[in-house]
Amino acid sequence: MLDIKFIRENPDVVKKAIKDKGVELDLDGLLELEARKRKLTTELESLKYKKNLLSEEIAKMMMGEKAGAKDLVSDAKALSQKVAEIKQKVEEIEPKLANLLLNVPNICHKSIPVGAGAKANKVVRSWGKLPKPNFKLRNHLELAEHLGILDFNRAAKISGSNFVLFMGQGARLERGLYNFMLDLHTKKHGYTEVFPPFLVNRASMIGTGQLPKLEEDMYRLKDDDLFLIPTAEVPVTNIHRNEILKEEELPKRYTAYTACFRREAGSYGKETRGLTRVHQFDKVELVKFVARENSFDELESLVQDAEEVLQLLEIPYRVVVLCTGEISFSGSKCYDLEAWAPGDKVWLEVSSCSNFTDFQARRANIRYRSSKDGNLSFVHTLNGSGIALARTVIALLENHQKPDGSVAIPGALQPYMDGQTELKALNP
Repeated sequence: MLDIKFIRENPDVVKKAIKDKGVELDLDGLLELEARKRKLTTELESLKYKKNLLSEEIAKMMMGEKAGAKDLVSDAKALSQKVAEIKQKVEEIEPKLANLLLNVPNICHKSIPVGAGAKANKVVRSWGKLPKPNFKLRNHLELAEHLGILDFNRAAKISGSNFVLFMGQGARLERGLYNFMLDLHTKKHGYTEVFPPFLVNRASMIGTGQLPKLEEDMYRLKDDDLFLIPTAEVPVTNIHRNEILKEEELPKRYTAYTACFRREAGSYGKETRGLTRVHQFDKVELVKFVARENSFDELESLVQDAEEVLQLLEIPYRVVVLCTGEISFSGSKCYDLEAWAPGDKVWLEVSSCSNFTDFQARRANIRYRSSKDGNLSFVHTLNGSGIALARTVIALLENHQKPDGSVAIPGALQPYMDGQTELKALNP
């Protein structure tokens, strides 16, 4: 959420953000409504002040039994009625204005490219050599069938389309991957591990910006008004909702494994086959609460933490800074990590690392107290996938496949697979 004072004083900046992000919002209408509320509020406070003075005068006259008290009582009743009328108008405006403010996007950082689609994104660096094997590569579906590690048909029987059932070595691989990531981020990168609820309330979803904009894409339990989390960003960021932190506590770093749930699985076709886009997937998330002065430096280090996962898994990738039209509603600056999938010959997003500045913190009311002057400021929140499955599984299978259809397990992952060095076909 943006500060209403900032919006009022910088309407052109906000209008540009609305346009650049492709959001439909009448900012002039919002500002007119906010101006009307301020005018009514000023009038209301003035009438309340007059009413209080009149009440004091009536009390003095009544004690002295002076004439004219009845006339003043009549005036006081008229003022009370006017106060009630204006108060009602203000109360009618407040929820409308609050909803409009929730739909104002965050301001894009000046360093990101301006553009409407993915073609405007900019590759800032890449890592690893793209494989050039002397045998025909299989895609992840062909490898999964050969290895017997995925069963989409039974997953569909259990839950429906775009769900996945990991079997045997596949289930072990999935577990090994997120345990490997959690150990890396806690033991080397200094994050505190948490294991949050997978269901969150509406206030939590509003706090991180998923609501009201993306409600249709979420799984919701209507009877309880709870939502299955689309990412661990939601519960972990809300750990400190309505709290005041000490500046010396910052930065706070958390990592969490969760399953993630999203109703929208994209259009059906080649680009959404198999593990590419599913309704439920596993992910290790990284969340930071930092002081406003160094949040963009913290974003760079967050990206590096996520990159190390791909480096240790020996998966070629590239880092892409998103343009204004591709960045999220809440984001100010975002890098995507895209892993190379040679079997499908595509780059797959496996991590998005974002700085939300104080946008989420205003919505969730997360502040910190300065150690110098005791003043309160909103923290800056950051988060990134560290990293997301199941697309990482696609990249791992396709990059480490052998001519016989077996898949080598990277050395960093082998301790999490009981020393197993490769995934072998059940029936070669």
